[in-house]
Amino acid sequence: MPAVRPEATAPEGAAPDIVRDAGRGGLAVAFAKIYFIVTGLAQQVALPKIVGLDGYGALGTALSFAGILYNPITGTSIQGVSRAVAQAPGAEPAALRRTLLLHVSLAAAIAVLIFVAAPWVTALIGAPHVSNTIRILCAVILTYGVYTPLVGALNGRRRFVQQAGLDVLAATLRTLGLVVGAFVLSRMVPAPLAGVEGAAWGFVIGAVVVLLAALRLVGIGHAGTGGPSVRQHLAFIAPLFVGQFVLNLLLQADQLLLRTFAGQVALEAGLSPRAADPYVGAYRAAQLFAFLPYQLLIAVTFVLFPMLASAGKKGDRDDIRRYVATGLRLALIIAGAMMSVSSGLAKPLLGLVFGAEATAHGARALGVLAIGFGGFAIFGILTTVLNSLGHERASASVTAIAAGLVAAACFVWVRGTPLSDELLFRTAAATSTSIGLATVTAAFLVHRAVGGLVPVRVVLRVGAAVLCATALGRFLSNAPAWLAPALALAVVTTYAGVLVATRELGASDLALVQRVLRRSA
Repeated sequence: MPAVRPEATAPEGAAPDIVRDAGRGGLAVAFAKIYFIVTGLAQQVALPKIVGLDGYGALGTALSFAGILYNPITGTSIQGVSRAVAQAPGAEPAALRRTLLLHVSLAAAIAVLIFVAAPWVTALIGAPHVSNTIRILCAVILTYGVYTPLVGALNGRRRFVQQAGLDVLAATLRTLGLVVGAFVLSRMVPAPLAGVEGAAWGFVIGAVVVLLAALRLVGIGHAGTGGPSVRQHLAFIAPLFVGQFVLNLLLQADQLLLRTFAGQVALEAGLSPRAADPYVGAYRAAQLFAFLPYQLLIAVTFVLFPMLASAGKKGDRDDIRRYVATGLRLALIIAGAMMSVSSGLAKPLLGLVFGAEATAHGARALGVLAIGFGGFAIFGILTTVLNSLGHERASASVTAIAAGLVAAACFVWVRGTPLSDELLFRTAAATSTSIGLATVTAAFLVHRAVGGLVPVRVVLRVGAAVLCATALGRFLSNAPAWLAPALALAVVTTYAGVLVATRELGASDLALVQRVLRRSA
């Protein structure tokens, strides 16, 4: 059968305003997400130059640990308050006030818990020197606990452009805060970790400023009736938080386990725990490129989710299969292009952005990690399908399985490895293997729920294109770092050429792109 491609933007009979809002929302969020990726790249390029690769590793450890909790707060607050406001027509201010107070209380409790536990946790992971940085970041957790419910209120009211505007402002202020804070404090205070703590304080200031902007734009609602009760809202957000927590634990597990094992072998060798920081920094640099497919494809999920949910409510299995096949095909093609560049050109990419030290430690790891996180991008699409069709438990379970596999593989393959580049490579290999197994499991669950995925030949063609393009990248990888953009273009051109030659890409795809652009205009 031919590759499945969309012939309509929504199931037959779907309300035009829902389709229109989903499309506009997807475009707005996609722009904000791309902007977030660009600003994130800017801060990741600048920070190692200010605080050094070791300071970058120390800051990365603190951000990873804090992110396991403030990212679930963000996701849960946006989804939870959006639902509460959307289901309370005419009583949106009351629904906002009630849910806002609840989310602020939960965020405050989590922030206090982390502040108290920070010294114990950092000692456990072999990084006692970042305890104070984590405590500073507790202010971000509290601030986001107030800010993200306001973003959820905008989402629930379908004010997507304003939501995207706040996201752009937040990304800008976070980048400026991290970079400027690190620069100023590292110059003012001679202490070794001054720049790291300065970056954390800058993050806090940026979060407070965007909170003030959100308060002015949205307000805090007012007391009244309407909307879900506190018990109903808790019943809805509890599984959301657990799912988000498990997902973020999966996202950060490899870096935190690397930090733990590297700290252990450093102490056994009679070194300071800070001796592990350059290796953690180099691995974080590799993660920056490896994560790009997942970050970009999040925008696809914002469009795919409402379409699948609408088709699921109608029980239209043909539309569901068509949307799943189309979404997965698109994800495979995009992820394949990006992983070919990151894996094939690991050395020149790291050299261009992070310099020689990060390249020496992390290039080999990136070559493997890029493939693994390309699979993780597909994993994200698959779990979105499960969530949108009402299989939240299956989605959370397979995510927990993935996190458990990463932890188990790292304990078996990484623990006890000497402090060296091999430590990073083994972490990347353990992580990529585990994610691959989890992605296969998620694909099985989606196939069972939907009755189909993409045609096998799509997977084979994309796989062939990835192999050819990656091989070219490896052949060119010893070129000077400043040639990386031109080399990336050559790799992507080769990738697209293989897809055209195998007839996976053709005139119908070009027509689809043109149709989407016309509708967007």
